[in-house]
Amino acid sequence: MSHEHPTQRPADGQHPGEPHEPQHFETLAIHAGNTADPLTGAVVPPIYQVSTYKQDGVGGLRGGYEYSRSANPTRTALEENLAALEGGRRGLAFASGLAAEDCLLRTLLSPGDHVVIPDDAYGGTFRLFAKVVSRWGVDFSVAHTSDPAAVRAALTPRTKAIWVETPSNPLLNITDIAALAGIARSAGARLVVDNTFASPYLQQPLALGADVVVHSTTKYMGGHSDVVGGALIVDDAELADELAYHQNAMGAVAGPFDAWLVLRGIKTLAVRMDRHSRNATRIAEMLSTHPRVSKVLYPGLPDHPGHEVAAKQMKAFGGMVSFQVADGEEAAVAVCDRAKLFTLGESLGGVESLIEHPGRMTHASAAGSALEVPSDLVRLSVGIESVDDLLADLHQALA
Repeated sequence: MSHEHPTQRPADGQHPGEPHEPQHFETLAIHAGNTADPLTGAVVPPIYQVSTYKQDGVGGLRGGYEYSRSANPTRTALEENLAALEGGRRGLAFASGLAAEDCLLRTLLSPGDHVVIPDDAYGGTFRLFAKVVSRWGVDFSVAHTSDPAAVRAALTPRTKAIWVETPSNPLLNITDIAALAGIARSAGARLVVDNTFASPYLQQPLALGADVVVHSTTKYMGGHSDVVGGALIVDDAELADELAYHQNAMGAVAGPFDAWLVLRGIKTLAVRMDRHSRNATRIAEMLSTHPRVSKVLYPGLPDHPGHEVAAKQMKAFGGMVSFQVADGEEAAVAVCDRAKLFTLGESLGGVESLIEHPGRMTHASAAGSALEVPSDLVRLSVGIESVDDLLADLHQALA
């Protein structure tokens, strides 16, 4: 469970996709895209809070910039960093994770096409498919993506994409990325992996055969609950150009300050993910022996059905833990209400710990569907506080 090979990054002055020297993840997180300002020597890229740019004659773009929907230097820095961390040719930064997903779907799909999605996908992703994309003639089927045979059975001649979350939200299921990459190739479909829960520090789907990586950069990439953003990373040059065209045409781009915040957060991604994972492991172990907990969902536990696959494709098991409360839905809601150090709130991936009831909060849009989550489920986003304090808070909330 370690990165045996360093990630690749563009050297200073190179463009994404050109040959570049290898560096290790922790170095890339701090330096990729973060070149010193040529005017002042500032070691942090400036926030180019600008909408338009002076041109060197009609059609003479200075550095390729004309209008900040099309490109902005601060966003470029983030996009180069994202591509380097995921080992891709190009990264694209968006206003939110769902904006990134929307751009991807409208780039890949046409009316009449079909997508296979997980049976435990993020509620916002399900809503996008069920309430938005389906209205313009795209069909989808639900499959348990942890089971390659189930995914294969869900394919149709019209399938253009297989959509995966691993670990999944909120049931922490694990999908074998390499296995599904093979299935997707055989079917002539693209494999899309939402890597939000793992982050590129713990898992790199492109290296395992995925075609597209999706992130809500709001979460672990930003890491401080102070920005909303999304990203797509690909290694195929033609697909990268198509996505960039649609990003510009549709316009849901990351603003310069938001891009700067995500870029700042990424610099500490490695050290934060190490701490998130250690804390989550301790909490999952405690919950697994608690009399008021009927089930713990965490891929780091040896009895998790996806533990072996996770150990193969992840560096560690992440900071998300879900568990079911033995006394049912109202008891689960009460645990959320009694927590003090764990803040009751949606989202995840920040330095502070959060607790929520998915059935009534983040996944309410999936109620009554094949993606409906258990009503007794509680989801934790384990932060980087002292794990002893977090354990004490959960003990009192479960008392």
